[in-house]
Amino acid sequence: MSTDLPLVRLRPGKDRRVLEGFPWVFANEMEIDAAARGIPAGSVVRLADPRGKPLALAGFNVHSLIAGRVLTLDPAERIDAGFVRARLAAALSYRERLVGGQFYRLVHAEADGLPGLIVDRCGEVLVVQANTAIADRLLPEITSALRDLLSPRAIIGRNDAAARHQEGLPIEIGMLAGEAPGRIPIEEAGFPFLADPMGGQKTGWFFDLRDARSLLAGFVRPGMRVLDVYCHTGGFSLPAAKAGASVLGIDRSKPALDLAEAAAAAAGLAERCRFERRDALEALERFEREGSRYDIVIADPPSFAKNRKDLPAALAAHRRLAEAAARRVDAGGLLFLATCSHHVPGPEFLAACASGIAGAKRTSRLAYSGGAAPDHPVHPLLPETAYLKWHVFALA
Repeated sequence: MSTDLPLVRLRPGKDRRVLEGFPWVFANEMEIDAAARGIPAGSVVRLADPRGKPLALAGFNVHSLIAGRVLTLDPAERIDAGFVRARLAAALSYRERLVGGQFYRLVHAEADGLPGLIVDRCGEVLVVQANTAIADRLLPEITSALRDLLSPRAIIGRNDAAARHQEGLPIEIGMLAGEAPGRIPIEEAGFPFLADPMGGQKTGWFFDLRDARSLLAGFVRPGMRVLDVYCHTGGFSLPAAKAGASVLGIDRSKPALDLAEAAAAAAGLAERCRFERRDALEALERFEREGSRYDIVIADPPSFAKNRKDLPAALAAHRRLAEAAARRVDAGGLLFLATCSHHVPGPEFLAACASGIAGAKRTSRLAYSGGAAPDHPVHPLLPETAYLKWHVFALA
């Protein structure tokens, strides 16, 4: 019964945000007494107002800055296998309505009511990240519900995100169910890509850029030249080649480039795709010396800001990248720039991009802007979940 759960009181005035639906409770908003310090990480607790009236149930971790992760505003609800299955079923129903198919982010943490849980559906393979103590503690129930709902061939636990350090959780990569699948196919907009969910970055594929990839592919015409820096496994490169462009992809990861090359060969696009293992900015400097120009330049870097303190340096890096990339765009061409860091606010990112383009002595028009695809919903009270921002500039 929920009445048997430990009770943690909020400090005066700190209950309002919980009642308004804010899903996080910081440690300094709670009365952390000796009893609270003894609650095991990942336990479910009753959050109460200063008078002791229960307000919600939350996953609790006294070792984390975000000590409370709200699960439900119904203090009488049970957090059990049935609760987990219902939340996963709701997440699945949402994706079936808005995305369809079998390739998408199935669970996007707080936005799907499962704090810190990420699940990517890659056909018959599911990739799970449990980035909070409560998600980690519920992994057996999560795994059982996923098997019941989708009957996957394999469920992989990619529990190696940096967020687990902040929760005091170990770094682990392994199988939660089934056998390790090796390389797996990823289908997007009718194109067959390849991913490595065990050894690749994060869950192996970035579903969040689906809409951006589709948009840019629609701008490609036969004979165009496309430069894709930070190309990873070819998410932008291969559709551009399929549309008739000559594509050069740049990345520092040999395993990612191997996957891109294999997918290009399988699709009969090897003659139109060339991949080089290089640092992005070094490659752009080399292309400037050579005078190389492209009809479309794509720059989708990894996060430049791991925390708030990194913001000034991150904005400077985005400005430098925008300037270097803009110099390689032919007159009338397009420049795609993105950031995947929630620590980089949208207006500041746009300003850094515009400043960099101006530094390249180019004039531009902002043609399109966007964020993550709808399988990455945003929690309306958590701007952190709106982490991805991208822009398409038309350069004169």
